[in-house]
Amino acid sequence: MTSINNFNKIKLALFTGVGIFCLVIIIFFIGRKQQLFNSTFLIKGVFKDISGLQVGNNVRFSGINVGIIDGIQQLTDSTVQVDMLIDEQSRPFIKQSAKALIGTDGLMGNKLILIAPGTGSQKVITDGSTIETVQPITMDEILQNLKRTTDHSASITGDLSAIIGNIRQGNGTIGKLLMDTTMANNVGTAMVNIKQGAGGFKKNMDAASHNVLLRGFIKKKKKEKEKEPDKK
Repeated sequence: MTSINNFNKIKLALFTGVGIFCLVIIIFFIGRKQQLFNSTFLIKGVFKDISGLQVGNNVRFSGINVGIIDGIQQLTDSTVQVDMLIDEQSRPFIKQSAKALIGTDGLMGNKLILIAPGTGSQKVITDGSTIETVQPITMDEILQNLKRTTDHSASITGDLSAIIGNIRQGNGTIGKLLMDTTMANNVGTAMVNIKQGAGGFKKNMDAASHNVLLRGFIKKKKKEKEKEPDKK
């Protein structure tokens, strides 16, 4: 009976030890993710809309997780302050001209803060500084822009359809030119008259060349033209 009690005590001790070990491991990973064991500094950013950002979400710099969201505070009816705890090792690379914007971890992932590097000549950011922010484009703004684009496309399509309809009905100069048979016949007649006029002019010139009075004058002009290359 005593051996059985000792065995149960050993099992209880092992179970307790394994539980404590797992608890320590969990606390270590959570603390590491929450920057509990690293030296950190605080920076702030003020946004008009945080787009679902929550405390505990990551802060990234150059694609690397360098901190977490430590707090979110409503300042006014149109501004929200976001406090970020950043790993001290990343401080030398974050300049005072750096900017923070809200992004998404993957296509449908959690929201996070992305810090864009500043100018290299600027000073390193200090503890408690307020970083410049870039307002993200919301889904509502995207849908509104898409709606405006669709409305404009529909308006342009309607105008183009009206223009084509007027042309088919023979309205306007282009419509009359393309669809009015009378104008087309007039244009054809005019072209024929021009052609005939050119032919008549040629006949008159030929007749003038055979005229006794003008024959000598025309021959003289031809000789002068033939002599011009020789003079050159």
